[in-house]
Amino acid sequence: MRHQDVAHGAGRTQNDKLFAALERGEGLTPYTALQIAGSLRLSQRIIELERDGVPIEREKVKVGKAHVMSYRMGRLAHG
Repeated sequence: MRHQDVAHGAGRTQNDKLFAALERGEGLTPYTALQIAGSLRLSQRIIELERDGVPIEREKVKVGKAHVMSYRMGRLAHG
């Protein structure tokens, strides 16, 4: 892997890239997941993040004429 690739995030996994976006407060839809991480399987990536302890909130949103799921970072449970 070239140094330039690492500098542009090529060494990070799809989950790393999606998690970083969630931490920044971004909502993720299938389209944004494709742009951010090259992921065509956002729902599977979300399941994996949840298994790692990341709290996720879901909301169905309208994009054009379609309804898609949008994911955001949820609040951590205390106690």
